[in-house]
Amino acid sequence: MAKKRINRCIELLEQGEILYYAGTGELTYENGLEQSKTWADFLITDFEHYSFDVTGLTNFMRGLVDGGPTRSGHRTPTVISTLPSNARTVSEVHANAWQVRQVLSAGVHGILHTHARQADAVRAFVESCRYPFQTIGVGKGLGEGQRGAGGQGLPSEIWGIDSRDYVKVADPWPLNPDGELLLGLKLESRESVANADHIASTPGLAFAEWGPGDMAMSYGYGDGHYPPNPPYPDELENARHAIKKACDDNGLFFLGSWDDKSLSEKENIQFLLDWGVRLISGSVESGAAIGRSITGRSMPV
Repeated sequence: MAKKRINRCIELLEQGEILYYAGTGELTYENGLEQSKTWADFLITDFEHYSFDVTGLTNFMRGLVDGGPTRSGHRTPTVISTLPSNARTVSEVHANAWQVRQVLSAGVHGILHTHARQADAVRAFVESCRYPFQTIGVGKGLGEGQRGAGGQGLPSEIWGIDSRDYVKVADPWPLNPDGELLLGLKLESRESVANADHIASTPGLAFAEWGPGDMAMSYGYGDGHYPPNPPYPDELENARHAIKKACDDNGLFFLGSWDDKSLSEKENIQFLLDWGVRLISGSVESGAAIGRSITGRSMPV
């Protein structure tokens, strides 16, 4: 019998399952209690667009623990955080590495970094998430990890393990087969498209998405959410396929959404499944139920 992961989403991905997610909502202890039984496979914090509230995130994580375990038997649902900064350049990533340290020290299970444009910046992001004693991938596309000691007490408490064990498993999967962190990217500009293959080849990544709103703005559409739904103009379709191909070629899971108003909810979900999307965005509980029924999901939600 396979071991039960701390990070439920890694366990599901290892089983070949599809992931469905929702936002965390209000970052309070009380909402953590409520969300501990969420229908979603993972919850995501939106620090990209809203205030960077690590105190609230910490309280939320404690609520998840006290409201748990999940119906699947995990201590908490997986929580993935975005950041206020972007992954455009190495200097930007280095200057904002404190944000990485703070969300990881609150006990989240991964980070989805935004506006990834250059492979060297993405490499710096992965390094900022790793402890320096971790050597897998070092010298083979990665440098030494930059995460320091001293902040492992709270996340080890959230994860329900000893702090000495936390530092061993708080490492990116699948680069580290025993790692429990999921690192992902938003590739959401013309520059991202041009560099997609180099970016996606960075060791330590697990998934990526194409960010249609910002991608539309990059191609000259004044309203970042035009067109709000597919079908998209040719240049956006080409960008979508280029980023999906870069993910496929480099072994990354693809995060995507599809909301064609001419299709039923089931048809939209089926489109994503047929396209090979493994992390489905924009779905609600009913859509997740449809997808899980199609794929025969066995893990309780």
